[in-house]
Amino acid sequence: MRILVDGLDLTGKTTLVKALTTTLSERGISTRSHTWMLARHHPFAAMLRRLPRVRQPDSGAITAALLGPGYLLDGLLVRWAPPDRPGEVIIQDGYADRCAAFGMAGGPHLAACLALRWCRMFAPFDIAVYLHAPVEVRAERLAVRQNPDAGDRRSVEDHAFADAFAAMLVQGMGRRHQQLRVFDTSRHAPADIAAEIADLIKPAASPMLPQRAA
Repeated sequence: MRILVDGLDLTGKTTLVKALTTTLSERGISTRSHTWMLARHHPFAAMLRRLPRVRQPDSGAITAALLGPGYLLDGLLVRWAPPDRPGEVIIQDGYADRCAAFGMAGGPHLAACLALRWCRMFAPFDIAVYLHAPVEVRAERLAVRQNPDAGDRRSVEDHAFADAFAAMLVQGMGRRHQQLRVFDTSRHAPADIAAEIADLIKPAASPMLPQRAA
């Protein structure tokens, strides 16, 4: 099973991934957190990781590289060899969803437009959790973040960019997931969100033991 946690910068994605990992582990569910490409052996993952992703919203070339040889290929590889083991839950911190939303909000770039049009070509998740927060709350988080990057600052200072990102995420890439949940992290604590998501997960069935004849 795969769970995606995604959203604009400063909405609490990494915090929720940690809370959800802890909650599921406490419930006896095998869990691991994950970032970047899902496939165990992606031929371009290492090369693409070297791209300056902070510049992606303003670059059609970087957007195309990430969405094409990156996430689109990853979706094909995942369908051929699923990365999750039976009974295991993968909690993914960010994926193609934010990449396409960034490409639309900063562009729109052609690759992002095509990704939204054929979003089901990308790896789907059993549960997708999209996070958002009011700009005032994100500004407070920005003020205390160590070493904020250009993406963090833009998410607070450029309101049109933030609104476009949120719309493309929910109304665009979110269509391919089996279940979609959207939370305002200024109103819901990470532990409460984690508990609500954990309640959606059915524990893996225990293997049946052969019964002895009486």
